[in-house]
Amino acid sequence: MGTRVALFFLFACLSMACARRHASAAVGFNYADALEKSILFFEGQRSGKLPPGQRLSWRGDSGMSDGASNHVDLVGGYYDAGDNVKFGLPMAFTTTMLSWSILEFGDLMQAQLEDAIAAVRWSTDYLIKAATAAPDTLFVQVADPNVDHRCWERPEDMDTPRSVYKVTSQSPGSDVAAETAAALAAASIVFRAVDPAYSKKLIQTAMMVFDFADRHRGSYSDSLSSVVCPFYCSYSGYHDELLWGASWLQMASENTSYMSYINSNGHTLGAEEDDFSFSWDDKRVGTKVLLSRGFLQNRVEALQVYKIHADNYICSLIPGTPGFQAQYTPGGLLYRGSESNLQYVTSTAFILLTYAKYLDSNGGSALCGGGATTITAGDLVSLAKKQVDYILGKNPANMSYMVGFGERYPQQVHHRGSSLPSVRAHPSPVPCNEGFRYLYSSSPNPNLLVGAVVGGPDNRDGFADYRNNYQQTEPATYINAPLVGALAYFAAAGKP
Repeated sequence: MGTRVALFFLFACLSMACARRHASAAVGFNYADALEKSILFFEGQRSGKLPPGQRLSWRGDSGMSDGASNHVDLVGGYYDAGDNVKFGLPMAFTTTMLSWSILEFGDLMQAQLEDAIAAVRWSTDYLIKAATAAPDTLFVQVADPNVDHRCWERPEDMDTPRSVYKVTSQSPGSDVAAETAAALAAASIVFRAVDPAYSKKLIQTAMMVFDFADRHRGSYSDSLSSVVCPFYCSYSGYHDELLWGASWLQMASENTSYMSYINSNGHTLGAEEDDFSFSWDDKRVGTKVLLSRGFLQNRVEALQVYKIHADNYICSLIPGTPGFQAQYTPGGLLYRGSESNLQYVTSTAFILLTYAKYLDSNGGSALCGGGATTITAGDLVSLAKKQVDYILGKNPANMSYMVGFGERYPQQVHHRGSSLPSVRAHPSPVPCNEGFRYLYSSSPNPNLLVGAVVGGPDNRDGFADYRNNYQQTEPATYINAPLVGALAYFAAAGKP
C-alpha cells in the first residue's frame, strides 16, 4: 500500500472519532435504516444482466444489447434517473461520490459496506468497458433522450434505438472524460485492499482517460449537443473536471506528476474561483475541499489556496457570517434550484461533514471575513444534520423525501420501472404509447423504489406528489450518492 493511500485510510479511520465527538447531534431518525435504503436504491437503477442477489425483485434484465450497434460491449451501468438513458457524466459523478462516501465514512457503514462497494463496482465495470473499447475514445452515452422520452416504457421492454455516443480526439469531451478518470481513480482506492488486481486496472484506466481528456481539450456539450443538452449540458465547462480528475489521481496514485499538474494548472483551471454549489456539473467546491486536506494534514503550502476557498464556500452557507449568500426555505432547507433541488442538499451535507472531519482531525476551523468569524467542525455537523433530517421527515410537510422511509413518503415517483406493472406481475410487454396511461394515472406506483430520494420541495417547502411533476418527484443516482456518506456518519454518531 502506497504512502498516500495508507494516509487516506488512516485519515478515514478518524471519522469514527469525529462522529463520536458530535454524537449528540445525531439523535432523531433511524439513520442506519435510511443508509441501508439509500444504497438499495441503486439496485433499482441497474442496467444489464441482474445478479442472483438482486433484492429489488420487480426489476429484470435490460439493455442486454447495448453497444452492439457499434460492435462494443456497453451492457451494464446505471440509468441516471427515471428514464432509460445511460448518461456518462452523471454516472461517473455518482461513482466518484459513492467512492468518496466509502473512503471517508466506510468504516462507519458496518453491514452496509459490502453493498456500497458493490454499487460502485456495478458502475466501474461499465466505465472500464466504455473507456477501453477503442483507442482515444470514450463511450459516454447509450440512447438518445429525445427518442427515449417519446415512450413511457419499462427498461425491460425498451424497443427504442439504443444509439451509442462517444467522444474522440476529433470530437472531444474533457468534462465527461476527466470525471470518468476521477470516478475510476477514487474507486481504485476503495478496491485497493479488497481486490488489488481490480484496483490496479482502475487506476491504469483512470490515468489513460485523464491523459485523453487533457490532450484533447473541449466540452462534450459542443461535440454532442443534440443528445446531451439540455439534459446534462456541461454548463460549467471542462476546467473544473480536469482539476477534479487530477486531484483524485494524485490521491490514488504514486505518480507525483499529478501534484505538479495541480500546482501548474490550478490557477487557470479554477483554483481561485469561488462557486457556491457542488453537483454533477460543477466540481470546484469538491476539489477545494478534497485538496484542502493536504494543507490541513501536511501543511503543504501550495494547497493553502484551496483551504481559503473551501472556507469561502462554508461561509456562504452559514447565516450571519461574512460572505453568507445561501437561500433557505422557511422550513430550513438549502435551496439552489427549482428542479431536483435535493441534489444540492445531499452534496452539500456530504461536503459539510467531510470538511468537518478534515478540520476536526487537524485542529482547524473555517475562517470567514478574514478571520472575523470562526466556524467550527461542530457548526458544520449541525447544519448537515438539519439538511439530512429535513429530507428524512423533519419538515413542514412531515414527509420523508426518501421512498420507503418513514410513515409518509412520495407515492407517485417519476420513474418508468417503478410506475409500470413489473415484468413479474405483467410478463407481456407494455408498448411505447400504452405506457403513458401509467404516467398520468393518479394511483401510487405499483413497485416501491426503496431508498430513492426525489427532487424535493420548492422554495416555499411546497411539494406536489404527482408523477408528471418530474422537477419534484424524479429520483437520481447523484442525489443518493453523497447522501450515503452523510447517513453513514449520522448512523454511527447516534450509537452509544
